[in-house]
Amino acid sequence: MQDQPVRRVLRGQLSVAGILIGCVGCVIITASSVYTALKMGSLPWPTIFTSITALVLLRAVGRTSLNEANITQVIMSAGSMVAGGLAFTIPGVWILGAADEVSVGEMLGVALAGTLLGLVCTAVIRRRFVEESDLEYPIGTAAAETLLASRDGGATGKRLFGSMAVAGIWCVARDVLGLIPSLVGQLGVPGVAMGLQLSPMRWAVGFLAGRRSIIWWAIGAAVGWLGIVAGGTALGLADVPTAQGIVSSLGMGLMMGSGAGVVVKDVVLPLARRHVFARAHDGAGDAGSVSPLRTVLSSHGGATGASGSCGTCGEADPASPAPTAPRGLLALMVAAAALVLGIVLRLEPAVCVVIVALSFVTAAMSAQSVGQSGIDPMEIFGLIVLLFVAAFSASTQVQLFFVAGVIAVACGLAGDVMSDFKTGQIVGTDPRALWVGQAIGALLGTVVAVAAMVALVAAYGTDAFGTDALFVAAQANVVATMVAGVPSAPAFAAGLAAGCALYLAGIPAMMVGLGVYLPFYMSFSTVAGAVMRWVYDRVAAARGADADAAEEAGVVVASGVLGGESIVGVIIAFASVATGLLA
Repeated sequence: MQDQPVRRVLRGQLSVAGILIGCVGCVIITASSVYTALKMGSLPWPTIFTSITALVLLRAVGRTSLNEANITQVIMSAGSMVAGGLAFTIPGVWILGAADEVSVGEMLGVALAGTLLGLVCTAVIRRRFVEESDLEYPIGTAAAETLLASRDGGATGKRLFGSMAVAGIWCVARDVLGLIPSLVGQLGVPGVAMGLQLSPMRWAVGFLAGRRSIIWWAIGAAVGWLGIVAGGTALGLADVPTAQGIVSSLGMGLMMGSGAGVVVKDVVLPLARRHVFARAHDGAGDAGSVSPLRTVLSSHGGATGASGSCGTCGEADPASPAPTAPRGLLALMVAAAALVLGIVLRLEPAVCVVIVALSFVTAAMSAQSVGQSGIDPMEIFGLIVLLFVAAFSASTQVQLFFVAGVIAVACGLAGDVMSDFKTGQIVGTDPRALWVGQAIGALLGTVVAVAAMVALVAAYGTDAFGTDALFVAAQANVVATMVAGVPSAPAFAAGLAAGCALYLAGIPAMMVGLGVYLPFYMSFSTVAGAVMRWVYDRVAAARGADADAAEEAGVVVASGVLGGESIVGVIIAFASVATGLLA
């Protein structure tokens, strides 16, 4: 494999059928990811879903290569992280009432600049973070296991597409025909939106999230809404608006604190241990803990030459005999990203330099975090750079959102790409073919993600985005609040400290923060999905079903439900826009 020409390798693993299927899947999954991220306040990793879908669809056309399936799922999933980076940041502009200050071209500029920088960063750091480290990349490893298992594709396909169809029909009956209410069981508790959301997608999130995460999510909801809002107002400690401001500030602090905990636990502490170890052993490093700065700046951290030597010093590099991407192409991509930042987004030259430089650092931090924990706090990295830029530049509020969006897209893509490189390492896919697949999916995803966001705004208006609105946009709310000012600074500070401490103690602080921050009915409905999972597991065990097979079937059905409602939701938005234009 290593001695074959690049074109022969790409032809062997990048097939026309795989690219076409991947591009169609990328359009669908990217658009649905925008909807999911905005509606749910979270974005589950699509990798397992796309791995199963790629296997099923390729088998349907007579293709059975695992490498081909791997690259197909890479193309499918890449755009979802671009969608996440945009959805977690840009809607904050609409929440602040500045929608007229953002054009479609500027949103495309944010997505494109972040995508280009993310792709360059992953090409530069791949060898050190995947081949030379012992980072586990749990998402990438799970995707590899899915591909290697390759179980009964016919039954898997029926479950997957059948559940998608059922969820889609449910969505049409609820949102178009009005046959199903959106919320039932509402109770008149002052300041607390109680009830059960009739959303299969919401239930699927609870089904997939895991019992431990949901328990902490429920604890957060109980403390925030039943304790602080309902209890605090009943005792006369605060009025309803004040209590709600405290809860939202506390929730935002917990989520940001969780992101800070990720950075401390999965990036800073490993670097500190590496430094201490190196000093104790006269500079000998620990390959398991990778330094982001050293990765970017080290003479052996860049792409290798065509002969298998280091691109900087020419020394032999048997671990990576060919570059992930041509150095000239990577340089052009960085230059193109810088031009987009300066010309399209109208950022100051110094700000452009900072974004390009810090995109490498934060992308490496993102890769480290995903490799350690499977968590990619992309919007937190965007916030960090946003605050840094705000401290020294005269950038406007809207431009600060652009900064956060570019970094979030780059970091989201970096986490996804590095997980996919890990999958490729396990199943034997050539990294160059994987990178090309990522580039195809990510660049296509930039257009689709922006189109989906524009369609949602056109169909529902900017008032549909916010904590109590149709699209909760939790992360974008956090970014908007950080730009405009938090309602309760003490509550935010307490949440920030508590979130970091909880994460360092092994508690999923992000789940606690979501429970505190999101409206109570959303958390209650998510917990209902976890209860469904508990019942499903008990019924399967009582019937004597194989535990692994039952779990796989449940995950496939829940993934199909999640995809089905979100896809139909986006279709409804596009149809609404088209109908309005025709009228």
